[in-house]
Amino acid sequence: MVHTFHREEVLRENPRYVLFIHLVLNDMIQLFITISLFICTFVFLTINVSVCCLLMTAAVFTTQNTPLNLATMAVECYVAVCLPLRYATVCTLRRAHLAIGLMWATSALTVLPDLFILLATEPLSFFLSRVFCDRDRVFRSIYSVAKRDATNITLLVIVWLTLLYTYFSILFVARSASKDAKKAHNTVLLHGFQVLLCMMVYVQPMMLNGLIQFFPGSFSGVQFTAFVLTQILPRLVNPLLYGLRDKTFRRYLKKYILGRSRPCGRMKSFS
Repeated sequence: MVHTFHREEVLRENPRYVLFIHLVLNDMIQLFITISLFICTFVFLTINVSVCCLLMTAAVFTTQNTPLNLATMAVECYVAVCLPLRYATVCTLRRAHLAIGLMWATSALTVLPDLFILLATEPLSFFLSRVFCDRDRVFRSIYSVAKRDATNITLLVIVWLTLLYTYFSILFVARSASKDAKKAHNTVLLHGFQVLLCMMVYVQPMMLNGLIQFFPGSFSGVQFTAFVLTQILPRLVNPLLYGLRDKTFRRYLKKYILGRSRPCGRMKSFS
């Protein structure tokens, strides 16, 4: 998908596909980091705190980006369906890039303060020690925990309000509008399921604490189940919802999968 995007100018100049490819790349990075962390914790059990901080920061960055990216794509879909005459002026490449920058800046505000608190409250020996690489065990200050919960709830409310407003607006238009608008109805239903999975990342710490209380002897199983549901499953669904279901993207993707560098046409005879 990334190769197809970079090879086709018509995709690179469309804000919708710019946001989609950013989502794909972000999720690829997130999966690589989180799976690596998950394997390391079960193979080595503990790793160096400094390495853990670096990986954990990158993981939080990319994890927080996904719901924000989905909310931005929902706004783009809303403008395309509900405000088609203003789409060309509202949804531009420059604004898509600015939106991506804003996502990363917002994600930075959720994790960089934890690093500053950690540097201010922990001795140097802590960063040279080894620890089970978990966010709560590394950023263990009560201030970090309180900030994390407040930030997650705030982002959860903002993202859901954005999604509910845009999706219900699209559904309202799709009931009585053109065929293209009605197609958005099925897309919205699928998006809702995918967004629900991505939103679970905001409540993952609270969900883990609740499940561990019910299954105190199955910490590893609970942690693995939560990891699959909140980290892996939503990112496997993304390419299906936003890439393969899109006719334009699917057409170009099929061309490269089948090994065609250009549309096949009838060959001229020179005999």
